[in-house]
Amino acid sequence: MQKIRIKIKGYDAKVVDKAALQIMETAVRTGAKTFGPIPLPTKKRKFVTLKSPHVDAKSKEHFQIHTHKRLIDIVDPTSKTIDSLTHLQLAAGVGIEIK
Repeated sequence: MQKIRIKIKGYDAKVVDKAALQIMETAVRTGAKTFGPIPLPTKKRKFVTLKSPHVDAKSKEHFQIHTHKRLIDIVDPTSKTIDSLTHLQLAAGVGIEIK
């Protein structure tokens, strides 16, 4: 029994969900079993910067970056499944890690 684990990362949750749905549809269409997409915890990175370089240190700006992650498991993939996943065109701004 083979298993492919795909981890999808991105800053926009809608784009990540669309990419996960596209991967799921491709895997199901080629005859593989899928589990997911499983939402993983969102990583929040916070930054604080001073508004002016020399004056008024109490004036600051706050920024956040959210990294959304999804996990998909494909069980018993066929050669057609692997071939179609390698030639899949996904939206920009989505990172994919395959194990």
